[in-house]
Amino acid sequence: MTLRTNSTNTPNKIAPVFGQNSFNKHEEIVFFNDEETGLKAIVGIHNSVLGPALGGTRMWNYDNEWDALNDVLRLSRGMTYKAAVSGLDLGGGKAVIIGDATTQKTDILMRKFGKFIHSLGGKYLTAEDMGMETRDMDIIREVTPYVTGVSEEKGGSGNPSPSTALGVFMGLKAATKFQFGSDNLNGKKILVQGVGHVGEILVKHLTDEGASIIINDINEEAIERISKTYNTKIHRGTDIYSLDVDIYAPCAMGATLNDYSIPQLKAKVIAGAANNQLANELKHSKLLQEKGITYAPDFLVNAGGIINIYREIKNISKIDAIHRTENIYNTTLEILAMAQKNEITTHQAAFNLAQKRINDRKLSGEITR
Repeated sequence: MTLRTNSTNTPNKIAPVFGQNSFNKHEEIVFFNDEETGLKAIVGIHNSVLGPALGGTRMWNYDNEWDALNDVLRLSRGMTYKAAVSGLDLGGGKAVIIGDATTQKTDILMRKFGKFIHSLGGKYLTAEDMGMETRDMDIIREVTPYVTGVSEEKGGSGNPSPSTALGVFMGLKAATKFQFGSDNLNGKKILVQGVGHVGEILVKHLTDEGASIIINDINEEAIERISKTYNTKIHRGTDIYSLDVDIYAPCAMGATLNDYSIPQLKAKVIAGAANNQLANELKHSKLLQEKGITYAPDFLVNAGGIINIYREIKNISKIDAIHRTENIYNTTLEILAMAQKNEITTHQAAFNLAQKRINDRKLSGEITR
């Protein structure tokens, strides 16, 4: 939805926010800037029908501000449907900080960011994402209560990565059962792209199941260490999509399922932790369907982290959160079967389920903001 001026005396200009392709009825976009600390951040609140908008903060050295805005719009929208399809009373939001987390992140920067979050009055609850650590959440907690995923020592749920990895593992097993008739991963060839916090834990789960694993990451130290720890193979470089594997688990940045990669894929199952894996949701989910590839929707299978954080907000037990995360297996099977029955893509089936829950809440008049 590109907005342009109509005046013949004014050149056509793309509207910077509402004209973004990733803008999708977002409720609020907030830009924060602090000259003293160098903080540049964007918060996107996509939808708060089911509850306050929850989503992690990503600190990334974006090429430009347009990329940062596009990322926060796509990620916040994804959080809406992640919470909805998981049955959580939360809305969708996200934050990005523009900068290199390894060189520019400081305690002062985190506190300033926390003050900005506090100024939103609880409409947005932040958490950990790429480039951030549990320690950063603890620092943000010093200046605002509107942060989740703080350390267990400070009464929080701790690092969400183990829960995210568990959910991906359960979704991957369900997709494997749907495609191959069994969820036994022994001997299955699996490519894990991205072995950060979540990817590494996923590798451990897959190793315990006897899978044959190939890992890929730009972090040379990480792949060497993980390869030695779990006896995995390493594939360096970006030419990974044509590898002869059964399962592809994207666990790094999004949009790896696109016009370039899909025609090369030999994998018959895709299930991973990365957000927004489909570069174009309608087009590329259809291409995967036409190739006979079982795609486990990312916003479904990577919901373990938000489920773990949910126990901080709603005071549910750790055991209950684990059971909810393990249930991603059953929900994945239901959605895959629904897609097959209705002859629609798995992405559309998951989206429909999430959107129905949001629409039902609107009709009930019990909107929580």
